[in-house]
Amino acid sequence: MRAFTCRHCHELVAFESPGCARCGRPLGFDPLSGALESLEGSGADLVRTGTGGPSMARCRLYRELGCNWLVPAEQAGTACLSCSLTASRPPLGQHEYRAACAKAEVAKRRLIYQLLQLHLPVVGAGASERALSFALLAGESRVVTGHCEGVVTLDLNETDDVFREQTKAQFGEPYRTILGHFRHEIGHYYWFRLLSPAWPGGLGGGLLNEARRVFGDYERDYAAARDTHYANGPAGDWGRSHVSAYASMHPLEDWAETFAHYLHIWDAVQTAASFGVLVGGPVDDRTGRRDPALASAPSEDTALLEGFDAVIADWVPLTQALNALNRSLGKDDLYPFELPPAVISKLAFVHRVITAAAARAQLLTNGAPGPGG
Repeated sequence: MRAFTCRHCHELVAFESPGCARCGRPLGFDPLSGALESLEGSGADLVRTGTGGPSMARCRLYRELGCNWLVPAEQAGTACLSCSLTASRPPLGQHEYRAACAKAEVAKRRLIYQLLQLHLPVVGAGASERALSFALLAGESRVVTGHCEGVVTLDLNETDDVFREQTKAQFGEPYRTILGHFRHEIGHYYWFRLLSPAWPGGLGGGLLNEARRVFGDYERDYAAARDTHYANGPAGDWGRSHVSAYASMHPLEDWAETFAHYLHIWDAVQTAASFGVLVGGPVDDRTGRRDPALASAPSEDTALLEGFDAVIADWVPLTQALNALNRSLGKDDLYPFELPPAVISKLAFVHRVITAAAARAQLLTNGAPGPGG
């Protein structure tokens, strides 16, 4: 996530901010420009960018869900790109559902922002058989968070901190967040959108064959693998080749967990680079000098200019420093993962798939920038 400032007074503001705390100007995110705009205008809905840009309008769900995204003025009264992707949600008239949906939509907007930054295809309902949509569900019947044929479903119980922490402890997970759920399930979507021969127009058989080599036989019986995993647990050596225990259940889950982890890394590195976070590394007692191998100088362009190995070279020292800071405050590790060589190879493959998808999008849109642009 990039750092954002109010374009009127240059105060640092959060991506989700509906207004600037310093100057009071309303703020709104324009997904077309990728900018958090400073707004003018006395109307409750129609606003104009403070930089003299075109007139914009608030998302239709600004009041109900606190969405700060914008639409062109001629589309006033409609939902923004992110909110329009939600095809199902419980009645917003009920306070508990409205609060849960608002929390889920905050995480989803971060996801959609990142997908746009990576130039991955985000196709809404009705556009094609590869359309993407979200179902935010709650009720007496059990809801299963998952993905099926382009629909990403989230159990809104996950927005309750107590429920999420209890589930996290129950399954022995080191990390469980709403954004993490979305990133995992969108990984399933992009497997079918970009790699699976079941959906035409993907990236081609070469990458799919490589995916089979890297992750294993994705056509293996999923139900049987799931039952075995929950009955017997993961293999004792899963950490040598998988980013999580759940990833070891089946090659498709391995892909989704690795894809989500790639999004975690890419987003955090972009944030660190945007804020100018540098890690010099600890001083070596033997030499009195800092070890360059333990230093990190993240750049938003590292993946493009130097490749994914360079991203990992920055990522590992950064996480070591972040974990040490967390421990200093009596907290658990902020980044509770290990990245053995086999996992790094899988992450590098995900990077190649995303880069190939962005390159194809660039050709289709006559020169749009690649990932990180």
